[in-house]
Amino acid sequence: MPNQVLTIDPQNELKFKGLFEQGCTTYMRLTNPSNDTVLFKIKTTAPKKYCVRPNSGVLEPNSKVEIAITPQPVYVDPNEKHKHKFMVQSVVAPEGKTNIDQVWKEISPDQLMDYKLKCVFESPRGANPNDAGDNVAQTELTKKRSAVADEAKPSTKDAVEGLIQNEAKRKDDDHTTGAKTTLTFTKSDNAETDLHKATLEVIHLREEESKLRHENLQLKEELLRLRQAGGGDGRITRAHSYGPEKNAQVALMPWLATAVGMALLGIIIGKFLM
Repeated sequence: MPNQVLTIDPQNELKFKGLFEQGCTTYMRLTNPSNDTVLFKIKTTAPKKYCVRPNSGVLEPNSKVEIAITPQPVYVDPNEKHKHKFMVQSVVAPEGKTNIDQVWKEISPDQLMDYKLKCVFESPRGANPNDAGDNVAQTELTKKRSAVADEAKPSTKDAVEGLIQNEAKRKDDDHTTGAKTTLTFTKSDNAETDLHKATLEVIHLREEESKLRHENLQLKEELLRLRQAGGGDGRITRAHSYGPEKNAQVALMPWLATAVGMALLGIIIGKFLM
């Protein structure tokens, strides 16, 4: 593997001053002191936790470029961030090649020049970079979590109150439904009772009608017997025969009318209840 042709500043460490979550930017300078055009790429062991601009490019002879490296505002384990590393990968551009992507695909690993740097995070107060910075980051993280928990408390309280109100409403609805059901059952029981009474009344009226018919037959037989016993005087017999029969019919008419009326009433009530 050939030696790195680029001059890299800083040489060994990328120092970040401040908390990782605050996005403290540091810079790396690449200089091409040669007479050849050099292609470069910046790689890292934690690509999702850093923003690198530019992360690749072309350095003409005797030119330089400044690379901005910014940590992303995400939580990183304090023990992990000190293990992050960056690598500057470069290669001399072949003559006549204009497609940079194609050059990186076709280049042999033996032609690549690599240079590695490690990350160091310094505390803003100048204390031990490993302890103080980690403690401050942990404190900030704890504060953020407490703030989120405090914001969630009113929502939890509102949710509990909503559940209590819904439960009370459900009980009221169940009570109302039970009352309606009881009222429906009461009405149904009353209707059945009235229907039963009407049926008994109709049966009673039919029995009365049967008795009246039986009495009417007896009266007719009695009239016939008296007519036969009267003998020769036809007018007297006729008078005696028609008199009692007419009176019996007059006495029978109210009972028949009452029976028919009650029967009709029972039929109407039965149809209404059905």
